[in-house]
Amino acid sequence: MKNKLFVMSSASGAGKSTLQKMVLPDFPDIKYSISATTRKPRVGEVDGVHYFFKTKEEFEQLIKEGGLIEWNEVHGNYYGTPKSFVEKTLAEGNRVLFDLDVFGKVNFDKVYPDATGILILPPSDEELEHRLRGRGTDSEEVIQLRLANAKKEVEFAKTKGKYEHIIINDDLEKAAAELRAILTL
Repeated sequence: MKNKLFVMSSASGAGKSTLQKMVLPDFPDIKYSISATTRKPRVGEVDGVHYFFKTKEEFEQLIKEGGLIEWNEVHGNYYGTPKSFVEKTLAEGNRVLFDLDVFGKVNFDKVYPDATGILILPPSDEELEHRLRGRGTDSEEVIQLRLANAKKEVEFAKTKGKYEHIIINDDLEKAAAELRAILTL
């Protein structure tokens, strides 16, 4: 029986979004989980496609109602996984790929302990910084915050996380091939 739930985690800038965009078209039965967030949309992002964009008040109401599998505050914004989206997708016979931070994954595992964990790591701290700067979307303050958080996240993932697979994203094609192999399990 194929795995139904996959959780990808990484520090911001390690390449998990790029990898999932490359690989998901090869798996029509795997749907990308859409997270809810209070973060402002980036250019080109669409509500209900990239994220469910919520106000702080709307997000806090979801928390109160128990409408999230997991949630956390990251870089000053809330992020969470809506239960309704996951339940509907599984009921339709599809599998789900999640993009969760390492802290959210721990909470997610309490609800779905059989989910397959995939940790995406950059080849080095220097490369991660280069990628974050190359985006051109964040201020210096945000870049420094993301770099500091990345170190904490990787340490947490390695010591307290449940990741069956680790992919070092030093070569995009090789990393995509590794992800494809995992998703066929």
